[in-house]
Amino acid sequence: MDQREWTPGKREQGCVRTLGVEEEFLLLDPESGRPRALGGAVLALSGETELTGELQREQIETETRPCRDLDDLARQLRQARVAAAEAARAAGAELAAVGTSPVPVEPTLSPSPRYAEMAERFGLTVSEQLTCGQHVHIAVDSPEEGVAALDRIRPWLPALLALSANSPFWHGEDSRYASYRNRVWSRWPSAGPYGPFGTPAAYRATVDTMLATGTVVDEGMVYFDARLARLHPTVELRVPDVCLRVEDAVLVAALARALVETALAVAAPFDPVRTEVLRLATWRAARSGTSGALLDPGTWREAPAADVLRALLAHVTPALERAGDRERVEDLLGAVLARGTGADAQRATFARTGDLAAVALGAAAATTT
Repeated sequence: MDQREWTPGKREQGCVRTLGVEEEFLLLDPESGRPRALGGAVLALSGETELTGELQREQIETETRPCRDLDDLARQLRQARVAAAEAARAAGAELAAVGTSPVPVEPTLSPSPRYAEMAERFGLTVSEQLTCGQHVHIAVDSPEEGVAALDRIRPWLPALLALSANSPFWHGEDSRYASYRNRVWSRWPSAGPYGPFGTPAAYRATVDTMLATGTVVDEGMVYFDARLARLHPTVELRVPDVCLRVEDAVLVAALARALVETALAVAAPFDPVRTEVLRLATWRAARSGTSGALLDPGTWREAPAADVLRALLAHVTPALERAGDRERVEDLLGAVLARGTGADAQRATFARTGDLAAVALGAAAATTT
């Protein structure tokens, strides 16, 4: 990465790394639950709320400021969701934290020369790409730190996907996946698990080679499950679905920060697991969420999801303790394991009502609670 894009970190010795979260949401018709192409109208009505548009006009994105404290993060996430929901209602829509639309939809491309070029180049991949994720930014002090973190967190990224799973329905049908968003997202040629880089120079060379192939439109399309952010001195984790509940988004972000902190506090070599195995682990996480088996990074054999997630917790416990987050994260993880993910909540609503509109609008109601 161009060194001019990096500013020296201001983190003092022993200080907790800052983190920030971006969340993508759907805009739904308040009666049918069908996504509506109102992104431009919502942005125009957002006032001082920091919202941005996305690939499709049926969605918008929020972001938090960098913060160190999980209470601050939860407050910012809730405030951003409430403000975005108010702007959406003013435009005639409901805001919903779902990874994919439960109700069938034909997305509408946002007006942008870049998006138009992507649509021309990637065809149906763009036409069907209406998905919502959670991106977590963790501060690092240099490209060297960033690459070291990327290399060491790879085995645990599927577990974060499983925790966040919130997209079981696709085109009006149960996909049989907890995160079908991940499967749709993997259609991009530059998306998904990645191999170890070793050095910032190797990372930069990989990105430059990808650009030189003429396949991706620009560097913004380097859609690794985690990457060095282009505009901030952070590692950006992109694998999670947008979470239905604020508290689950906080859990994913806290674990992401602890993973990066653990990666940089331990001088042990990174796990050389091959990308092909990580693809399998990611598929298992997308299929099962927290309700079935995942691949255990300690053995690369299947194990109950709860066991793998508790192994993740044990792996990052020293980092959580240093940040003062251990008890809170333990409680949040226990809550997810007891009640299930957003995908489980959506399926429970459908089992009760048999109505996909009720699934979508029920998710909208839960987005700001």
